[in-house]
Amino acid sequence: MFLLILNVPLFLFGLKKQGAGFTFYSIYAVGVYSLFAWLITDVFPVDVSIASPLAGTDLLLCALFGGVLSGIGSGLAIRYGGAMDGIEVMAVIFAKRLGITVGTFVMIYNFLLYVICGIVLKSWVLPLYSIVTYSAALKTVDFIVEGIDRSKCAVIITERPEEICEVLSEAFGSGLTRLNAKGGYSNRDKAMIYFVVNRYQVGKMKDYVHGIDPTAYIIMSEVADIFSNNIDKG
Repeated sequence: MFLLILNVPLFLFGLKKQGAGFTFYSIYAVGVYSLFAWLITDVFPVDVSIASPLAGTDLLLCALFGGVLSGIGSGLAIRYGGAMDGIEVMAVIFAKRLGITVGTFVMIYNFLLYVICGIVLKSWVLPLYSIVTYSAALKTVDFIVEGIDRSKCAVIITERPEEICEVLSEAFGSGLTRLNAKGGYSNRDKAMIYFVVNRYQVGKMKDYVHGIDPTAYIIMSEVADIFSNNIDKG
C-alpha cells in the first residue's frame, strides 16, 4: 500500500502521457509486487533480514541474482505495457526522447540516488552493492524489452550501388533504400544504401559489400524497433 501511495503522482503523470491502459497495468504490477513482498517478508517462513534462502549471506550473489530477478519482473511489465514503479513510468516516457534505453534511464537515476546515500550515510558498502544490483537489472531489462536478436542498420556509401543492391537483395531477400550522395572531399558521385539485417547477418553482409567494392564505407548502428517482417530472410 505504501508503494502504491508513494507512486500515485508519477502514475497520474503516466496516465496523462501514456494513457489509461499503461497506468492500469502499472498499478496492477505494483500491487502484485507489493503483495508478494509482504508475503515473503511477513507471512512466509523466510528470514530475509540477514540472508537469502538461495544465496545465503554472500552479498555479491544476492546483488547479482537479485538484480536479474528484479530486471526480469520490470522487463516483463514494461514489455507488455506497464511499469513496476514510478521511476519506470518516467523511464518509459522519457528514455526514447533522450536516446537511451529504459534500463539505462533507471540505472542513471539509481546510480545518482546511491551516490547521494553513500555521501549522507558515510558508508559505501551497501550503496555499491546496490549499484551492482541495478547494473544486473539494467542488462536484464534491456534484454527482456528489446530482445536478444536486435537488428542492425547498415549505411553503405559506395560508387557501385547497382551491384551491391542486387547482391544484398538476392542474398537476404529483403528490401533496401538507396539515396544519391556526393563525396565531400572528392566531389564524386556516390550512393548511400540503407539496409537492415539481424546481428547474425552482419559478417556476411560485409563480405558481400567489400567483395564488390573494397573501398565502400559501412556504418553500423543498432535498431530498437522495426515494423516489418522481411529482415530475417536469407
